[in-house]
Amino acid sequence: MSIPLSSSPARLDARPLYRQVEEILLGRIVGGEWPPGHALPSEPELAAELGVSQGTVRKALTALERRHLIDRRQGRGTTVTQHNSETARHHFFRVRDLSGRAVVSRIMVVSCLARAAEPWEAKALSIPEGAPVHHMRRIRQLDGSPRIFERCTLSGLLLPGFRLEPGELHQELYVHLQQAHGVTIERAEEELSAAGADAETAAALGKPAGVPLLRVQRIAYDVADRAVEVRLSMIDTERHRYAVKLD
Repeated sequence: MSIPLSSSPARLDARPLYRQVEEILLGRIVGGEWPPGHALPSEPELAAELGVSQGTVRKALTALERRHLIDRRQGRGTTVTQHNSETARHHFFRVRDLSGRAVVSRIMVVSCLARAAEPWEAKALSIPEGAPVHHMRRIRQLDGSPRIFERCTLSGLLLPGFRLEPGELHQELYVHLQQAHGVTIERAEEELSAAGADAETAAALGKPAGVPLLRVQRIAYDVADRAVEVRLSMIDTERHRYAVKLD
């Protein structure tokens, strides 16, 4: 579908032209016209279709690449990013061992139940109180030992029919959301604090109740900037650290 910016109301937009092109291309990803793994038209083809210069298209694609929404490879063209567990861990899992080495976790689902959103969950997910959510408890094992206990609440409005059975989850959650539900997580916001282990967390991690742990609250957003998940992670930092690189 051709969207010539030169003859559309978008030309009156005060934003740079490449930002307007970025929004159009993002709309195709969000709307499902370009699903994960889809090959994008070439830069000249997009430029001709949209009525802009090839340089404008290139800047828009660069902006989408910085957001990890597309994958550009020399000789292979450009595709919509398709999550796998390795890339999901790279972007969203920040726990390292004491030497700074990235670690691979084994994820065990303890329970996954549908229920009504509690007030704090509704606020975090920007949904009405009492709206349907999916509440999951899980344990991450690092180097063979339980080190992270997580309570994940996902919006039932965005993920109808979501369900995971107790047992090992063989892929990262965000990979499952993209592959099974067509929901792609783009970014997350986190708040870190110290907290004592409650009885359930202590039992899950094999620690005494009240032992100090790192508490991480995350809200994850999809490519349409909708809150999909709020997560509380309780992390045993005796042998691991939470590492963030600031550019």
